[in-house]
Amino acid sequence: MDNGEYLKRMGAKIRKAREAKGLFLRDLGKMCNIHYGAICEIEQGKRDSHILTLKNIADNLGVDVKDFI
Repeated sequence: MDNGEYLKRMGAKIRKAREAKGLFLRDLGKMCNIHYGAICEIEQGKRDSHILTLKNIADNLGVDVKDFI
């Protein structure tokens, strides 16, 4: 699997976890102190993220960062 496809799959997992919590992008962005546009790009697989950013998102969604990998 190439990197682009990997990022898209990871982003889909993040989106699924966010939606399962009933959160909008802006909600998660505020919780994580990350601009919602950046989270949108991560979910779409358009942005690579630092592992600590992914951990921050996972912590705020109440899941393990391994769930995104």
